Formats: sequence, structure tokens, C-alpha cells
Amino acid sequence: MGTGYIQPLAVNFVWHPSDLEIVEPILNVIRISFARDKHKPFSRGLNIPLFFYSSKSSQEVPSNYPADIAKRNIIFVFTSKNTVGRIEWRSYVETLPKSDSINIVPVAIDSHGFNHEGTLSNLQCIRFKGKHSKNNNLSAVVFLAHEIYRFGCNTLQPEDEDCGKRSSIKLFISHSKSDGRKISKKIKNYIDDTNMNRFFDTYEISPGYRFNHEIEHHIQNSTLLAIESDTYSSRYWCQNELLLSKKYNRPVIVVNCLKDYEDRIFPDASNVPCVHISDAKKISKKDILRILSAAIIETVRYNYSIHCLEAYKNEGWIDEDCELSARPPEIRQVISCKKNGVKKICYPEPPVYFIESQWQNDLEVQTFTPLWNSDENGRLSDKRVGISISDVPRDYNLNHIHSDQIVRLAQDFARHLLVQSATLIYGGDLRPGGFTEFILDEAKILKERVSEVNPVVENHLAWPLYQSDKEITDWRARYIDVMNTFDHKIPNDVRDKVPENGVFLNPDTPWNSYIWSRCLSEMREKSINSSTARICVGGKLVGYKGKMPGVLEEILLTFKAQKPIYLLGAYGGVVGDVCKLVLNREEPETLTETWQLEHNNGYSELQELARPHGHNCDYVEVKETILKQSVSELASRSGLDKDEYKRLMKSPFVDECVYLTLKGLKKI
Repeated sequence: MGTGYIQPLAVNFVWHPSDLEIVEPILNVIRISFARDKHKPFSRGLNIPLFFYSSKSSQEVPSNYPADIAKRNIIFVFTSKNTVGRIEWRSYVETLPKSDSINIVPVAIDSHGFNHEGTLSNLQCIRFKGKHSKNNNLSAVVFLAHEIYRFGCNTLQPEDEDCGKRSSIKLFISHSKSDGRKISKKIKNYIDDTNMNRFFDTYEISPGYRFNHEIEHHIQNSTLLAIESDTYSSRYWCQNELLLSKKYNRPVIVVNCLKDYEDRIFPDASNVPCVHISDAKKISKKDILRILSAAIIETVRYNYSIHCLEAYKNEGWIDEDCELSARPPEIRQVISCKKNGVKKICYPEPPVYFIESQWQNDLEVQTFTPLWNSDENGRLSDKRVGISISDVPRDYNLNHIHSDQIVRLAQDFARHLLVQSATLIYGGDLRPGGFTEFILDEAKILKERVSEVNPVVENHLAWPLYQSDKEITDWRARYIDVMNTFDHKIPNDVRDKVPENGVFLNPDTPWNSYIWSRCLSEMREKSINSSTARICVGGKLVGYKGKMPGVLEEILLTFKAQKPIYLLGAYGGVVGDVCKLVLNREEPETLTETWQLEHNNGYSELQELARPHGHNCDYVEVKETILKQSVSELASRSGLDKDEYKRLMKSPFVDECVYLTLKGLKKI
């Protein structure tokens, strides 16, 4: 892959820090709805790249503007008295970039938010009530997701509000007349009686109505809302509506409102999202908003997935002769493809379980995702890949990626490397919810999920981390089927300075901190020497236990060993600063001793203790070592060309980073 890849869509959020109390709950539900849930790594949720812009104080504005990094970029700016009444923020908001590829959507959270000019002049605002407004978060999902659909997924680009209807989502409400009519009517009436009729066109087809050309036309341009009541699956016309939706590859949402019993769920009502309503007779406004938010999210997911797959095909990630599917393939679809001579189907990440897809082998049709193909199992069996991934403090002034995105990246790397039989090497981090736990959980899932895969993770522990006997024992017992642990001994130069009773040593004195730093350096050097390559993302710059930030030390040791290294700089932290130094030849202040001494309590004492022994961190040498690294050499060593490696250092997109890294690893 060259540098021609363009992400189909990126979504940005801008807000004043004083409005966080109102904005944060909305952002949380939006983030969960639009990005894959890190707690459900194999879910089929949306995974749109999201970026966040704010500042640390009310007097400051973000350090930069949302960038034009995708084919379509959307900027949601939350406007209020704080963005209007503060000169710096008013100037920032009213000069937000706008172009053919960048659309701005103002979200007014109070009455003053309507008063912006500049690039916000004459733009229709989304209006939200206060933080305590009932169902505010669900309404936010519907309103914002609709704008994402209009500007990010729809081929129409409306110029004004009059054109909004043409770009709205068309809902086809499928129901059984005997017991689904009431809930269908309530959903339609709610849409018709609110301003959501700007978002949805609705069609209702009474059972028994002849499926003529007009009705079929409506279905092939709509999202089907199937009201699954007790009699729904037994009705011929309801079955036809579902079959037509699947035939035309349309988004489908099932609303499960069974009262008592259904003797057979219609097979084509599966493989789609489902919303449960406990009492169809007493359906509430909240229930209707749940249904509409699910419908609009699935419509966005469906269209966005196809746009992504098309972009991947254009860039050569997937073969030209494969069919694209927004859902995991179903038997009717596979049979149809085979009849038409198509033997490959690509669907969005993540891959389904092996036992679910086994039947496809009998039909001799290959199904896969852009980053996973069963034919590639074992491709990296000779690779030992070190993972240097750690979180960075949240700072939306400088780094606009939420920390959850790094977790998803770690999960994706673990999944794709392990399924191709690479050995993953990771150091320490035995915390609940830490990155080692994320990686090991992926390995356990893969062991059960994918046939003939025996994932192995090596966890390297420096002394005295493994001295906490009960915790380590529990950890090893939990992951014994996928993890090998390596306990690194105390370096010889400090061995005689350590108590012989085996008691855990806390780094609570300068001397104890020095012993810790020596043990961590020893572990990192040995684990890196045993690896084939290393992937580096994030990395905290303060609060570390060694002689320098841990990820920085691992980068320098990899440089010294001249081993392949994949530096993903867009996620900030240590790796972001190293990438800036390599690319721009300008030293970030965070990589100076002065900055480190100012931001890390007790670091001055540690440096003074270590200096006579030659084990302190020499930041002048750190800078010189990094500056010696050329992009061409890093790329060549890592199996990529120069442009690809530059893209890897700058890309904030998970799929692209994983793709480039896997491509390089297969070549080295």
C-alpha cells in the first residue's frame, strides 16, 4: 500500500472546558455508540475514527484545528455562552475550517450558542436542553448520528434545510397486523409529531398488500424495522419484506417485543442488531428513542462499512474479484455469489467464530475480513513481536484521541498477530484492565475461537514484580494456557544491595528506585534481544519507575539492536515525541532532562545516584541516538517503503496502522 489511502470518514468534537459537565455525558454515549466497545472487542459495532478538541483552561483554546484527514470530515462544535462570550473561543469557533470535504454542525447547549458568525453563519444548529433533560443522551445519538449519515455516508450533500428530506434515512416499518400494528403506529406517530420527521421517511405496508414494483422500490432504499411480535415470523408478507431487505443488502433492525411465545424465529431475521422492548402496549418515549437510535446507528454502520471496504479494495488491501458485504455472509448470499462465479466475500472486522463459518468451506466460497484471512494462519510463526503500548494522560488540547482507542489498537494487534501464530512479548503491567490483561484476554478468546491456533504470549517480569506471590500466582493460573512468564533476576551490580529475605521492595526511597531502574533496564534489554521486532504506541512521560520513560527505553534499545521497529506516533505520548524528532528534527521539550526533572518527583535524586555508576539517563545521548535514525533506514529494516513508514508514523487510523505493520512483519 502506498500513500494513496484516504479514510472515508472522520468525526471531530469541539467544546469549551467550562461546558464539560453538560457535554461529557453526551460524548460518552456518542463514543460508545460510534466506536467499538473496548469491553466487547468482537462486537459488530461502529468503529468510526473520533477526535476530541478542548483545552485545559477556559482562557485557552485547542492548539490546532480539526484536520482534513478523510474523504469526509465532520466537526460537531458545542456552542454556548462560553464559546460566544470569550473572545479567544469565539474567534477559534468562528474560524473553524470548512470546505467541500469538511462539514461543521453546531450543537447549541444554551440559547447563546445560536449567536456565532464566521464559518457558523446560517448553519442550522442541533439544540440540546440541559444535562438533566430526560432522554437527552438518547436524543443526542439520534441527532448526531443523523448528521453523520447525511454528511458522511449519504451520496447526497444537502445545501440547505429544504434538501434535508432527500438525505434523510428511510425507515420501512415491517409488522404483523394482528399484534404489531400498535407499536408500529406509535413509532411512526412519534416521528411524525416531532422534528425527527426531518430525519426519517417512514413506510408502513399492511399485511396482505400486494408487493408491487413501488413497494419493492421502497424496501431497496430503506432501513427495515422488523417489529418481531408473537405472530410476525409466521406471516407470509413479513417474511417477504425481510427476504427483500436481505436480497437488496439493506440495513435491518429487529425490535423484539414478544409477549408470550414464538414457535419459530424466521431465519432471515438473524445476523442483524436486535432491540428488546419489554411491553409493546406501554412503549415509552425512551423505548422509541432506543429503537430509532439503534436504527440510525445500524444505517450509519452499514453504509460506513461499505465505504471502508471499497476504500480498502481501491488501495489493494483486498482482491478486486471479491464481493463486499456489510454483514458476515449468510447462506443465501454465499449461494448467490457462487452461482455468479464469485468465490470470495469480504466483510467488516472482526471475523466471526470459526465454528460459525465452517459451513462456507462446503460451498467452496472463501469469506474473510480485510485484516484476517484463514489462508494466512501461521504466516508469522517465526516472528517474536515485542509490544510497547501504554496509555497516555488525556489532553485534548494536544492529543485528540481518546485513550480507549489505544486499548482497541492493542486488542487488534493481539488478535491479528496471534491468529497468524506470532509470539507476543510484553513486559510487566500486571494490573486489572492493564494492557497485558487486554492482550491475554484476546489470546484466550482466540484459543477458543479459531481452529488450529495456539496463541502464545510471553510476559517478562523484572525483579521485584514477581515477588508479590499471591497476585502473580493468581495471574499465572488464570492465563496458564496462553502465557509463558519469564522472571528476570536482579542485575549483578545491585544484587548485594538487596535484602535476602525475598520481601517485595517498594520504590519509596532514592536507592530503592535506583534498584528498580536497574532491574527494569535488565528485563527490557533481554526481552528486546529475544524478539524479532517491536511495535511502539503511546507511552507515559511521567510517573514511570525506571531511569527514563519505559517505552522510550524500549525504543532506544531496539534502535541499538538494529531491529525492526514500528513507531505509531499519532497516538501521542513518548512515541509521538520520538516520531516528531525523527520527522521534523526538532527536539520536543519532554525529551529533555530539564522537563523530566520538573515533572517527576524524586527523579533528580535517582539521576544523581545512577550517574556515578553510568546508569543514569543521558538525554543528550537520547536525542543524538534518535536523530541518527532516518525514515529510510527504519522503513527498510521494517519491511516497508519510506512513504509507507511515514504514513505509519502519522496515521491515527487503527485499521491502517495494523495493516501496514502486518505487511512489514510479513516481509522482514
